[in-house]
Amino acid sequence: MSEPTAPDPSELTYEQARDELVTIVQRLETGGTTLEESLALWERGEALAEACQRWLDGARARLDGAQDEKGSRDAT
Repeated sequence: MSEPTAPDPSELTYEQARDELVTIVQRLETGGTTLEESLALWERGEALAEACQRWLDGARARLDGAQDEKGSRDAT
């Protein structure tokens, strides 16, 4: 029986991706996995970290846009 496929990181919320990333880091730090498992965890962790960064970059852009909009209104 094959293991279920993990969802694509881009389909996860920020919180889901972050929580899974935390779990992966804990598993890697604990050890006890084979080299192949460790590599697969590392690759999944990298993909999750990229997804989290995209969420954070998007949030930053929205905040910057809101601040710019507020500044434009205050200047008039």
